[in-house]
Amino acid sequence: MAHGVSVHGPDCHCVVREEYRRAHDGFAEARRALARREGVPAVVAPSELATRQWIDDELRAKSVDLAAKRRAHGRTALRLLGTRTLAVFAAAVVVLLVVQALTAIGTGWTVTRTAALAAAVVAVGALAGVAYWARASAGLYAPVRGLDGRLSTSKAIAGLWAVALTYTFVFFAVRLAAASDGDDRSDLLDSLGSVSADQIALFAAPLLAAVLVRRIVGDKVGRRVLQKPYSDRARLRDLVTDDGGRAALADAQYVLVNLVAVGFVVVGLARDPEVLPDIPATLVALAMVSVAVYVVAKLVENNRPVILSVVRVHVPGNLDTAVRQGDDIEIRGTNLAAAGVHEPDQLARVVVRFGAVHVYAPLVPTETGFANPCDAIVVVPIPVDVDPGRVELCVVTASGIESNTYEIEIAE
Repeated sequence: MAHGVSVHGPDCHCVVREEYRRAHDGFAEARRALARREGVPAVVAPSELATRQWIDDELRAKSVDLAAKRRAHGRTALRLLGTRTLAVFAAAVVVLLVVQALTAIGTGWTVTRTAALAAAVVAVGALAGVAYWARASAGLYAPVRGLDGRLSTSKAIAGLWAVALTYTFVFFAVRLAAASDGDDRSDLLDSLGSVSADQIALFAAPLLAAVLVRRIVGDKVGRRVLQKPYSDRARLRDLVTDDGGRAALADAQYVLVNLVAVGFVVVGLARDPEVLPDIPATLVALAMVSVAVYVVAKLVENNRPVILSVVRVHVPGNLDTAVRQGDDIEIRGTNLAAAGVHEPDQLARVVVRFGAVHVYAPLVPTETGFANPCDAIVVVPIPVDVDPGRVELCVVTASGIESNTYEIEIAE
């Protein structure tokens, strides 16, 4: 049976995904048609400026519906990812129960087995509680989602260690509660009391890094040296990529090292459940270096929009002259749109400010995307409201960050 609202409900992921796919395909088809100048009214076709303005208006209007469908799809997709993640954890608990039962044959069920199973159930139950509490937004992944809508690497690693700590504490709490006599209880308390500095550092460093990185990023955004455009779709790949979707070495190594460290702790606890795992100095040193590299990478991160030059757009058949009112100018630089911005409704927010006059960069469609605006080039016409003479301009990106000012001369 085909999926539909009557079968799954309007908020079902398959329904929302299908609506977004249709909207995306429809917009892509319209963009390609407009790139070939198909459907342009005859009244505006003789004028290049009027044609471009009409195409820009059409694309902006169509992008509004697409953006609404994309946001709905992003919400349901993240909730579905959280549900599947919980299902994987629940399956892991079942596997643990089966393994414990099989290994108990012949040796009998022990308190250690009960503690391990109880700790796993509590940890998964806590995650399920988080998912239920945030069911109206991002579900399980709501606590590790950044202000830009993407999954935060620092928050995710801190959350991973929080789950590991929960498992460890519940494990020893059950063992303490089930201790048969005072000597066993004293031995467990002694082992918990002999926590080394290496163990504290391994647990605390990711938690402190999450707080520090949040402060660093917030400060950079406030000082307008870092762009964090909002994303309607959060994915697991956000943990190892930058805002533009490119692989980020600092993030990837941070995730990898901490996954190894958490795995080492869990395995060490399973091998010797009497004491906290003894962490090798090499692993601790590697983890500390990983944290330092990750934090330093956030400290030096900078994608502020920068205007490098402004030139008059060459029109074939016309003479090269001074810049005048009505001419198109090409603003060249870096990060002029914002890293990771590809959606039409976001590109439509790019503005060039000529003093008090604000000019929205027109959307210029191509077969595969948009030729304008982009990170390296923004083309806009000089409006008639800008008086001849020396004028300062700047670019306001899709994330709302202003570039440096650049002065040009407009001839009469």
